[in-house]
Amino acid sequence: MLSAMVAAVSLFSSIITPNSMSPPPGPPPDRVVIDVVTVNGSGCPPGSSAVAVAKDNTAFTVTYSEYTAQVGVGAKPTDFRKNCQLNLNIHVPQGFTYGIASADYRGFAHLESGAKALQRANYYFQGNSPTAHVSHPVNGPISDNWQFRDEAEGGVIIYKPCGEDRNLNVNTELRVGAGSSDPKKTTSFITMDSTDGAFKTTYHFSWKTCPTS
Repeated sequence: MLSAMVAAVSLFSSIITPNSMSPPPGPPPDRVVIDVVTVNGSGCPPGSSAVAVAKDNTAFTVTYSEYTAQVGVGAKPTDFRKNCQLNLNIHVPQGFTYGIASADYRGFAHLESGAKALQRANYYFQGNSPTAHVSHPVNGPISDNWQFRDEAEGGVIIYKPCGEDRNLNVNTELRVGAGSSDPKKTTSFITMDSTDGAFKTTYHFSWKTCPTS
């Protein structure tokens, strides 16, 4: 009797298991190409940012060479906030589409005691509503590397619709405030600068196969 019940449960489970519960497919074997359509923002002047796709198609990285927000000695009044918007045309192999599962942001911060900084970002496909900004505060005193990870909101990954030509917009922002520190005597800054490629922003793909027509 027990073996019959087990067999029945196994059969029932095999019937109700939907395809959506299957693990997502791995990255496509063919090359993924990213064209940078536009670059706008005080944190990424022309020629100061670069985009590269990982060899295994699991992610793409963005590096910046002039992305620093600062206050205090030597800083301009507008330097307290820097931002960058990248508009990317990501060409993927036929039969696949993608979403952004997570993003890793890295940089360096030097904040005097009492100073505060903020890193935040969001991304979205053209025609979709932007994802909520995810903000990460950094409080002084600190003089060290920082790293933050953003996961897909609520664990729900938004995929580019199959067969539609929609660019991906990636928005980032850095802010720093003197707070209770003395900006006439000190300088505080937060940066995603990386002249040697040590600090990269990494966007991790989630892949999905498109239905065949």
